[in-house]
Amino acid sequence: MKLLLKNGRLIDYKTKTDAKKDILISDDKVVEISDNIASDADKVIDCSNLIIIPGMIDIHCHLREPGFEYKETIETGARSAVSGGFTTICPMPNTKPTPDSAIIIGEIIKKAKEVNLCNILPYSSVTKGEKGEELVDFDEMKKAGAIAFSDDGMPVVNSKLMREAMIKADSLGTFVASHCEEKSVSKGAINRGEIADRLGVKGVYPEAEEIMAAREIVISETNNVRAHICHISTKTSKDMIRDAKKRGVKVTCETCPHYFTFTVEEVLNSGTNAKMNPPLREEKDRKAIIEGLKEGTIDCIITDHAPHSEEEKNQDLSKAPNGIIGFETALSAEIMNLVDTGDISYLDLVRLTSYNPAKLIKIDKGSIEVGKVADITIFNPDEEYVYKKENIVSKAKNTPFIGRKLKGKVKYTIVGGKIVYQDK
Repeated sequence: MKLLLKNGRLIDYKTKTDAKKDILISDDKVVEISDNIASDADKVIDCSNLIIIPGMIDIHCHLREPGFEYKETIETGARSAVSGGFTTICPMPNTKPTPDSAIIIGEIIKKAKEVNLCNILPYSSVTKGEKGEELVDFDEMKKAGAIAFSDDGMPVVNSKLMREAMIKADSLGTFVASHCEEKSVSKGAINRGEIADRLGVKGVYPEAEEIMAAREIVISETNNVRAHICHISTKTSKDMIRDAKKRGVKVTCETCPHYFTFTVEEVLNSGTNAKMNPPLREEKDRKAIIEGLKEGTIDCIITDHAPHSEEEKNQDLSKAPNGIIGFETALSAEIMNLVDTGDISYLDLVRLTSYNPAKLIKIDKGSIEVGKVADITIFNPDEEYVYKKENIVSKAKNTPFIGRKLKGKVKYTIVGGKIVYQDK
């Protein structure tokens, strides 16, 4: 099958392209990129006034299957992802059972292929059962298809164990994604400060993230191995990582749209739908996260898509689980809070959402070039819409974006040359 994209604004970070182009796709690959292509394509999409970018890649999300299918399944999560423009997603291992054996990783990969909507590359846990006591067989898990290792949701408290894990993952050409949380100072519902005091809930100290981030930097620097720090949210974390990178430390990191969109004050509006871990921080932290994206300290943007049932979220702030869904609102949040503000360009956005994520997990994606598999996101940067609960594709509805006017609408998502999502 031949698919022709006409008159779109192609933005590709790798080739530094930002120009009106036609793109011809045959079967699963890009076969021609030119100013004007005349072809007997089976389908032609008029991309006038639309932006075409390499398919977005989310290297940190939660699909809940196996074990918590009442929150989300691989299929519902994949549908949500492609509706948000994601062509590759990497689910974390806090499922039941934990993917700590080749059999379980194999089952997840098999189910993802049956769903056949986007590329799903799962993480293995670092420790068996995410209990922080015994390392998984890293060689076995990598061979079985694990893209990387993480106990996300649970910090690896034992530093000796974490050191061994980081060294082993590095030797296999991959990494451990560290959920940085020092438990002794992390107990609480939201960020410590005035809002927590006003609501009468215990506050989470920012040091909970920063102490563990510092540990991972030390292990990385001392042993000359990769460290990847998950969902950073504070100015101090950003500054530490920036300084470590300047010294040549092999540290990378990620952040989420909610950390550059909201502050802890959003809890007053959205309640438990603004509760996540790490929590929303202060305005100085929000600005620092944007600065980190601009200066290159923060390598990529992830969603940390974390579905929960409405029953779970409809509890007291102190009891409700952490996390919000994020696939469907990520692009709009990025356009409105980074591009439209002048903080980054669309080329930078592609660097943060496609090019760098592909490099981090070492897959041959993240750019649109002749000969490459056609994983492509097409969106209207100017289209405004209200994000309504009834229109949410995910099985879960836990998000502070409900009822908000958003800007930037995904029109088509193409995976392997096949249209897997089309805006109605």
